[in-house]
Amino acid sequence: MKYNRVFINSLTYELAPEVVTSSELEFRLIPLYKKYRIPMGQLAVLTGIEERRWWPKGHKLSDGAISAAQKAIDESGISGSDLGAVVYTGVCRDQHEPATACRIAASLGVLKDTAIYDISNACLGVLSGILDIANRIELGQIKAGLVVSCESARHIVDVTIDDMLADPTMQNYACSLATLTGGSGAVAVLLTDGSFSLKTSRNHQLLGASHLSAPEHNDLCQWGLKEVGPQLYREFMRTDAVSLLREGVALAKDTWIHFLEQRNWMIEQVDKVICHQVGVANQKQVLAALGIPVEKEFPTYQRLGNMGTVSLPVTAAMAHDQGFLKTGDNVSFLGIGSGLNCMMLGLKW
Repeated sequence: MKYNRVFINSLTYELAPEVVTSSELEFRLIPLYKKYRIPMGQLAVLTGIEERRWWPKGHKLSDGAISAAQKAIDESGISGSDLGAVVYTGVCRDQHEPATACRIAASLGVLKDTAIYDISNACLGVLSGILDIANRIELGQIKAGLVVSCESARHIVDVTIDDMLADPTMQNYACSLATLTGGSGAVAVLLTDGSFSLKTSRNHQLLGASHLSAPEHNDLCQWGLKEVGPQLYREFMRTDAVSLLREGVALAKDTWIHFLEQRNWMIEQVDKVICHQVGVANQKQVLAALGIPVEKEFPTYQRLGNMGTVSLPVTAAMAHDQGFLKTGDNVSFLGIGSGLNCMMLGLKW
């Protein structure tokens, strides 16, 4: 995939207000920790995550997305009527139907001919949304589009902790550990064809993207409902973290080779990378496998945890705000999601 007329002109976000430390989660697991003599602090040691953020109880996902979207509108000066598409891409959504994007689009005052829909692709949702909008722009179908997402980890972590205490086995502990990394936040990404006179100084050109998949590994990380009784279902999340990391790294290596060849880049020409934020083991193994020096990556997982689809774009926004990403940098977004899918975007910052 190659692009000539697509730009990211706004990248805004909302962080959930409640800070939840790894120590607080472990305190709730004291009976399990005592049974297996697991030392307190193990969660932070294994994941590198000291804390994450959660939305208040009862928080509506579309409210977080609307806040991030309104920031993008205010930052850029674009009008809701200019948007040819509004796409919501979170794993979490308000309901099965209608599309969560509908409430967000209504708040922005879009026109009747605006395309409004949801996309779901595990942690790659925002990147999938970016490419979906980019294709519409490149084909001349629209001039601008907005990708929005909001993720909430509070409920699934609460449910998982209850399940770990009800079934206090080491196997259950191992399969549940990744869930405890979950954080919450919202993001909005505005893409245009570069024809607007905008207030923002952002003008990050999307150059191209590569996408490879390994769907035979679709069972390594699952989040959904399980039957626990007659007509009774309960939410669950289970992750084979060891296998997921191993197979994810293998897929990332193949995708990285494809990405560099497509862009005709050498590794040395990639100035900065922004990765999906999972934890310390993922960061080390992915960067090592791809031959990327750690100083070229900007991590946020230590304080924000894994915010799913929101993690990578929020990290990019923070990296820009703190001067890590500079004008003219060749930047790659590196995403790996359950399924397995891997997506890499190339941008001229």
